[in-house]
Amino acid sequence: MKRSSMLARVATLALASSLALAACGSDSDDGDDDNTSSDDQSQTTEDTSEGTDEGSAAADDCSGKNVADVKGDGVFTVGTLLPQTGSLAYLGPPEFAAVNLAIKEINEAGGVLGKDAKVVHSDSGDAQNPIAAQSVDSLIAKDADVVLGAASSSVSLLVIDKITDAGMVQMSPANTSDQFSTYCDGGLYFRTAPPDVLQGRVLADTVVEDGNATVGILALQDAYGTGLADQVEKNVLAANAEIVEKIIYDPKAANYATEVSEIRAADPEAIVLIGFDETKKIIPELVKQGVGPSEKKIYLVDGNLTDFSEDFDAGTMGPNVKGSLPGVAATDELKKKLATVDNKLIDWSYAAESYDGVVLMALAAIAADSDAGPDIAKELVGVSRDGTKCTTFAECKELLEGGEDIDYDGYSGPIDFLDNGDPGSAFIGIYQFKPDGTYEFLKASQGEISAEDVG
Repeated sequence: MKRSSMLARVATLALASSLALAACGSDSDDGDDDNTSSDDQSQTTEDTSEGTDEGSAAADDCSGKNVADVKGDGVFTVGTLLPQTGSLAYLGPPEFAAVNLAIKEINEAGGVLGKDAKVVHSDSGDAQNPIAAQSVDSLIAKDADVVLGAASSSVSLLVIDKITDAGMVQMSPANTSDQFSTYCDGGLYFRTAPPDVLQGRVLADTVVEDGNATVGILALQDAYGTGLADQVEKNVLAANAEIVEKIIYDPKAANYATEVSEIRAADPEAIVLIGFDETKKIIPELVKQGVGPSEKKIYLVDGNLTDFSEDFDAGTMGPNVKGSLPGVAATDELKKKLATVDNKLIDWSYAAESYDGVVLMALAAIAADSDAGPDIAKELVGVSRDGTKCTTFAECKELLEGGEDIDYDGYSGPIDFLDNGDPGSAFIGIYQFKPDGTYEFLKASQGEISAEDVG
């Protein structure tokens, strides 16, 4: 692969030094609130052909986008579409817990539109499991106004049309694929996690700043994996480093000996591994072929930044392994609050983003004086920016009911939605692994995202 002749890009991200690790909530059985119910999954077979390819085509032509003309029933109901099973199940507990906490605090502050908010939980599974479409059908049947999820970009691409065509707002706490920035969603899709244009930029900066002049990329074949790989490649080249190999692999493969052999032959100084649960197969193969963490610098991403202490022998991981995670680190205050709804949490990835997503939709319902999805969507940008600053649902609700415009800044940061539903400002954390397979916060960068960045 060719080395770029471009001058190194000037970093535009300001380092933030006081962040701790962010996380996601508990499973649906952990909620204590009377208004929290667990969704029983249907076992019927359903056509899930509205997948990534058709979704991408839909994004190119918005002329045929039809959104249901729905009316609210006066009860603000959140449906979750989060991983209880599948390759991202480890992300589920903090996300579920954050949703339950938000609903609890919303109702303690008087609810939405004079009534308690409700939540119905469901399983998103993963891109290889068709449960997501069935879950969305169940949420529609149970009169959900909004959907919090999915965590996986590929899963969201499978069901975004089903959700938005039904007139429901979709708010993801963890989707990072750049495809959503220009997706034809009828103005009903939002996310509190930043697009990969930002994660790719920060991760590439980290790789190059660590002194690596040659980089190899291993990325899973899906919207998330290929999109993030492209962003890392673009920014590594812009920093005058070289991509010596870029391999897109099948996440369902039985083994990865061939892919690792190709990376080994290219002999990069650093390897960026963009994947999910199959990372537990790839890391041992890297070690076996002599290009593991003791020989090469390895960089993971949010999809595989997890505790490997039960998966690998001590010493497999270590200071040569770093990872990136969009979003802020969970504060001690948030961790303590989350423990009141799930005291078994050991990870907090995307918890702040899940909590804020629910609060923002509740505030938008108040601003709209309606729980109908299209009405809520029209107010989401407004409640996130350019008004009186407020940091809790109770405080913001009081300001709204007093006739003031608000700007909610939550646990995940300023948010400031762009018109396309992307956050206008976000953090990317960098974490470093320890020899026991756990990881710790190293630093974070805050970056601004503009309409030009996302096309």
